[in-house]
Amino acid sequence: MTETPALHPEASGKTSGPILVGVMPGQQPAVLEQAAQVAVRAGLPLVCAYADATVYPVDGTTGGPAAPIDPDGIAGAQGIPELLSSTIAEQLAGWDVEWSLVPLAGEPAHALAREAASIGAFMIVVGTREHKVTAALKELTAGSVARRLFHRQDVPVLVVPVNPRVPDDDDDD
Repeated sequence: MTETPALHPEASGKTSGPILVGVMPGQQPAVLEQAAQVAVRAGLPLVCAYADATVYPVDGTTGGPAAPIDPDGIAGAQGIPELLSSTIAEQLAGWDVEWSLVPLAGEPAHALAREAASIGAFMIVVGTREHKVTAALKELTAGSVARRLFHRQDVPVLVVPVNPRVPDDDDDD
């Protein structure tokens, strides 16, 4: 893992600023692979961001101090960044891409948006939800991170389909 400098768009119109990708434990590899492919082709660094919704940013910054939403609750997400770092390192082992991992605090769409603005991201990459009952319930109650991002961002948002479903009666002939 290497440190990623904060780059900002240049007036010349050249592609600059890192590719920001939302990562989480158990995520399908396709999301990180697509983000890495875009970063390699554009010659940009890759910033992998894990948003922990069980904590909130104390001072409003993305990488600053965070506090648990429920101070009496069990802190189950403490080891996730280390686990993600090793998983990401394995997935990106064959890629010629500079990458870093940044832990974020708060609701994922807001945390990713704050981080994108903070680092001058060229693009945000996220995956769709998997087709499971729990994902459907989260979609109904909290909405989609991808949907919330692409409606509110001034940078491109690439949404990578994870386990897409095509209806049996889909007739594109």
